[in-house]
Amino acid sequence: MSLRINDEAPNFTAVTTQGTINFHDWIGDGWAILFSHPKDFTPVCTTELGYMARLEPEFAKRNCKLIGLSVDPVEDHKKWAKDIEETQGCAVSYPLIGDSDLKVAKLYNMLPADEPGTSEGRTAATNATVRSVFIIGPDKKIKLMLTYPMTTGRNFDEILRVLDSMQLTAKHKVATPVNWKSGEDVIIVPAVSDEEAKKMFPGGWKTLKPYLRITKQPQ
Repeated sequence: MSLRINDEAPNFTAVTTQGTINFHDWIGDGWAILFSHPKDFTPVCTTELGYMARLEPEFAKRNCKLIGLSVDPVEDHKKWAKDIEETQGCAVSYPLIGDSDLKVAKLYNMLPADEPGTSEGRTAATNATVRSVFIIGPDKKIKLMLTYPMTTGRNFDEILRVLDSMQLTAKHKVATPVNWKSGEDVIIVPAVSDEEAKKMFPGGWKTLKPYLRITKQPQ
């Protein structure tokens, strides 16, 4: 079954570099980002894991946990983590899921449900679709899904930007425009009438069209 935005994130129990976890219990009452990799000791993923390690404090400020996944055993992850720290200058302190039985990759539609075998003998090319990012909310529902090709490093600054937008818009009746960054003007959602908006946005707004009203970012 395919996954869509606002579907419940499939729960699972898995071994990680920080012990066995139940995914939903591990998320707790905050946000989480699950990002996957087709193989350990691959160049692009090495840079990604290192960059996320540097960004982790920013995600923590937003009550958001990070967890990686790679289609290899945990023992390999621990060896890979040493390479990541050496080459990227930052140690990985978030957990990495060992998905050697392909269970989580299949559960999240990154590999076909009937894919046979285990990680043994598989290459990055055969796992090419295990290059996804999922943002999961406190309600355990999927808020974002992105899948990248193996040769293109993911933009995790963008993931942080999206998280800022989603946390803001979950709290206030606004949406964020193209290329928005935290602190910039936002859009009052069309479902809010002008009368309601007067109470909600006392600082006023600029009407470009009846459906496009621009206002300062609420705090």
